[in-house]
Order: sequence, then structure tokens, then C-alpha cells
Amino acid sequence: MSLQACADLVARGDPDRFRATMAAPVAARSVLFPLYAFNIEVSRAPWVTDEPIIAEMRLQFWRDVIEELAQGRPPRAHEVVAPLAAAIPAALIGGLDRLVVARRWDVYREPFADRAAFDAYLDDTAATLVCVAGRALGAPKAAEAVLRDAGWAFGLANYLRAIPALASAGRLPLVDGRAEAVADLAGEGLARLARARGARGLVPRAAIAALFAGFRAEATLRAAKADPARVGAGALPGTGLRDALRLAAMAATGRW
Repeated sequence: MSLQACADLVARGDPDRFRATMAAPVAARSVLFPLYAFNIEVSRAPWVTDEPIIAEMRLQFWRDVIEELAQGRPPRAHEVVAPLAAAIPAALIGGLDRLVVARRWDVYREPFADRAAFDAYLDDTAATLVCVAGRALGAPKAAEAVLRDAGWAFGLANYLRAIPALASAGRLPLVDGRAEAVADLAGEGLARLARARGARGLVPRAAIAALFAGFRAEATLRAAKADPARVGAGALPGTGLRDALRLAAMAATGRW
């Protein structure tokens, strides 16, 4: 029942990752659904209240959960915590703490200090999620750089799609919002994705489902690079038939 609750939460809160997980082998879903449900709980914590202290408390709850699970303590009675404990080995779950800490940026309205801070945010959030997913599905430590490159690119694509909502919420989402800077940023995402694909052999077939969630990333990044104005206008490509076909091809061939 807890696993179903996680799947329902992902279906409601993260349709792309829900589609990607449903395209994965059944065994992988028991890892991915709890992990993605955890990600939803953490990522929405700063947005469900206007009180920073309450948001900080919500994030601290998840930091405490991660610490307890990393120590091998019994999971708390929570619809996401128990399946997360079953899905992610204690040796890996501590890595999720950096994802929770990074979400503190979303609590406040200060801009990123510099490009390095922005890069670190994507690495700590999106790249960490992909890395932990891949490792939990059997990828070796040697594959972490590949998983992080891919995850960073996936995270950038998602972030660019969220720019209008972030701006409407009073955030300053980009260090440099000039068109040429946005195009360069999208170009770096494409370069990291290409680098990851160049070393895809390091990721075993059993762990490839961790990368299905990026099935829209390349199209998004290419559109942002070609016409950066589409980012601020909220006019980047939506999910369409081509994306569905790409996801189906990933599942059939294992090539991402």
C-alpha cells in the first residue's frame, strides 16, 4: 500500500517521472517510485507555506529521516519513509541529504550568488537524484560521473521549464538572464548530456531506468539554445508524441 501511495503521489506531482517509471521494469519501480515521491515531498516543502521557519522545519524533518535511515534505524510511520527505506540501501541513502539541504535556496528569495552556486544547486538536487537512483538499481561507483552529468542536464531542462513560475513567485532564477547566456547554459547542458552518453557503457542495463526520466531533456535544451526567448515566455516544447516515442525507444533498447 505504501508503494502504491508513492506511485499515486508521483502521478499527481511529477507526471514526467511517473511516465518514465511506468516504462521501467517492474522491479525498478519499487526503487524509483519511493525515491521520486521523496523528491516531491522535499521539493514542495519550501512552497507550501509563506513562513520560512515552517519550510525549514519541513526540510529538517527529511534531514532527520535520512540520518536515521543511514544509521539503520527503523523508518518512521510515514507513507513515503517506509518504502524509501526499503528501496535505498543505508549505504547510499545518506547521499540524499545534500538534496534536502540544497532546497533551502527555494525557501528564500535571494538570487544565486554566482554561476558556481547555480551549478551546485543542479548537482545537489537533480544530479544527486539520478545518481542515487542509478546506484540503488545496481550501477557501480565508477558510473557516478556519468549519472551526475546526465542528471545535471535533466535538472537544467526541468529548471528552464520552471523559469516563468519561479519569476512569478518573486524569485530571480538565473544568474544571467541575457539571451546569449541562456543559450550558452543550454549548450552546456547538451554538452554534459553528450559526455554522459559517450560513457553510457559504464551504466549496466539494470540501472538504465534511472535515466528514463530525462526523456524530454534534449528537446528542451535544444529549443532553449536555438531560441532563448522561449524560456522566459514559457514556450519550451511540451510533452508530445515524439517524447512518448523516445521514451518507448529507451525502454525497448536501453539507449538513452
